[in-house]
Amino acid sequence: MSQQKFDLAVSLMDAANREDPNIEIADGEEWPKELLYSHRMSDMLERYKPAADDVIKLAIRGQHIQRWKSPRSAYPMNRQGYHQWRTNLYQFHADGVAELMAQAGFDQEALERAKKAVGKRALKANEDTQLLEDVAGMVFIEHYMLAFAEKHPEYDEQKWVDIIRKTWNKLSADAHQFALAGKITLPEPLIPLIQKSIAE
Repeated sequence: MSQQKFDLAVSLMDAANREDPNIEIADGEEWPKELLYSHRMSDMLERYKPAADDVIKLAIRGQHIQRWKSPRSAYPMNRQGYHQWRTNLYQFHADGVAELMAQAGFDQEALERAKKAVGKRALKANEDTQLLEDVAGMVFIEHYMLAFAEKHPEYDEQKWVDIIRKTWNKLSADAHQFALAGKITLPEPLIPLIQKSIAE
């Protein structure tokens, strides 16, 4: 029964993210952007902590559930607007994940656990939240950091060192060990910068 619930929740999440109108290419194939992201998150979790339980697996797969429905452009384009968007976004994703898990038959305790992790509550203190942050950070480094760098040619080296260090500092000691052991693919043009950032 629990496998059926898990599989149903995964298929509901994938169906929701398949509606993303934004398309990305990966390995020559077109993907709805958030569907691709969710699969990359699940893949990284499988590599990093394959023994993770179903609740955290679902929280990690649904972390960006239907993100395009809560666009940054809906908020003021200043620092305060950015923080407001992020706060509301975490809640939007947490509620979305819990709703689909409820449809699949998960109990209230599981929903609350998933909401806490997806809502980024108690980072460092809550193991689920930290695991989600580890996976998200490593997925960003492996798949998205280079594209982000190309989008911001105006950033100088110090700005990049700050960004990389901020990402690195959110990760746990386990994730640091995993990444430094060569278990994730670093974006080649940024390797010297990444090494400098974490060495300092």
